[in-house]
Amino acid sequence: MKYTSADARLMRRLNRSAILDMVRERGPIARSQIARQLNISMPTVMRVVDELLKEDLVRWSGDSQVSGGRPRELLAFNGEGYSVIGLDLGGEQLYGTLADLNGRVLAEASLPRGSLAQDNLEQVYTLIQHLLDQPPSSGQPLRGIGVGAPALTLSDQGLVTWAPSLGWRDLPLRDLLIERFGVPVVVENDVNLAALGEYGFGAARGTDSAACLSVGTGVGLGIILERKIYRGFHQSAGEIGYLPPFLSCLGERYEGFGALETLASARGIEQRAIQRRLELGLAGASGRLRTEQVFQAARQGQAWACQVVSETADYLAFAAAAISLLIDPQVIVLGGDLARQADLLIGPILQRLDGVIPVQPRLEASRLGGRAAVLGAIMLVLDITTEHVVL
Repeated sequence: MKYTSADARLMRRLNRSAILDMVRERGPIARSQIARQLNISMPTVMRVVDELLKEDLVRWSGDSQVSGGRPRELLAFNGEGYSVIGLDLGGEQLYGTLADLNGRVLAEASLPRGSLAQDNLEQVYTLIQHLLDQPPSSGQPLRGIGVGAPALTLSDQGLVTWAPSLGWRDLPLRDLLIERFGVPVVVENDVNLAALGEYGFGAARGTDSAACLSVGTGVGLGIILERKIYRGFHQSAGEIGYLPPFLSCLGERYEGFGALETLASARGIEQRAIQRRLELGLAGASGRLRTEQVFQAARQGQAWACQVVSETADYLAFAAAAISLLIDPQVIVLGGDLARQADLLIGPILQRLDGVIPVQPRLEASRLGGRAAVLGAIMLVLDITTEHVVL
């Protein structure tokens, strides 16, 4: 079989990606261990390590291992060597962090969302500039910017196709930010970034596959398979908020929130709680209720709240079953606002699935909370700036 120069370039990228991943995930580690575990020749490992040392992505740890009477120097990932700006534009506040490659947050800031599309773009510029202006704690150069947008995004183009909460349609956000700040930029759906954050730093760390079921203003799913975001043919994989939980949902049109979102999102929970209180004729039933108040009332044993929480567990069990049956990830992470209510949801969800599906999923609450997406930006920026690739 004849190999082309393109084959050789791909093999170099594969080797480089595998070696960097191993040092990041398992370091400090010796070069001989890397060669043995990855089944890569020692000269290839030495060449790649020399490149990574020059780029300041790995370093000698100062530790050594003794094998066969000879000490071997150990390599470690240089997570302190660079910083990344991560933005999460999916909440009521536009949120950003400056963090190193280890996920250590060096600075954070937030700004209110604007009412017009241009206002929101200017707020993004201001937020990034504010983070850039923070005095660097260790002088790390900025490796790039990662943005999580609450929208369908064409990540290969850096295009936000439609973000209703921001007023953006077909916005070339990546190109605008590169032009303004002159560093590599990645733009991704915010739930996909959250899933990548959990995979790199949170509840899904150490797995090969993971799904992040994010429940907040909406309901979304980020899917990670073999370290990569799975986006689907139309870039819409994970739009689980449109899952129809009842036969009556079929044939209806859902152009804003999907069928599941209208029931299981924070807004759906609040609306169902108000409706239940009105049916019971409770005082102040029509007043605004926040999701946290509903769950707190359930903890206090109030019947109306217990019913709403039980229904929420029903709806999320539909979603967990679909995820488990179609993807079978090693872990499903419950993220978004409802991660804070995991004590009232995870057990009941698993109880509802017991005996219904062949294998019970591993279901865990997010460990990163509101930082999941911005930490996912670190992983994505690292990948694009190192030309990361896996088979």
